[in-house]
Amino acid sequence: QLHFVESGGGLVQPGGSLRLSCAAPGSNLDDYDIGWFRQAPGKEREAISCIMKKRLGTVYAAFVKGRFTASRDNAKSTVYLEIDDLKLEDTAIYYCVADRFAGCRTMDHRAYTSWGQGTQVTVSS
Repeated sequence: QLHFVESGGGLVQPGGSLRLSCAAPGSNLDDYDIGWFRQAPGKEREAISCIMKKRLGTVYAAFVKGRFTASRDNAKSTVYLEIDDLKLEDTAIYYCVADRFAGCRTMDHRAYTSWGQGTQVTVSS
């Protein structure tokens, strides 16, 4: 199980950008499927992306439409989520998740056993 430390959230104006980070010092992230989820107030948890283990590729949810970019720096044991052209509806708590065996086909949050503490993103003018 990974122990993530998340950072990078904050208050940003519509149209701005943020990069969220999720560090798991000393871990080999190549062995894990790593996802990003978010949960807005009053809404269900929503999958954003999943980076497949062994560098097999990245899957994005349909709503992403190019505004979200997930990446991984194995040397730093850190994953990132860059969000561009932020919209009011992007306001949510964002979580990084990981699991050795979850896969990325369904991106079901229940399949991931390691969770970051969450970082708040607030988009407001």
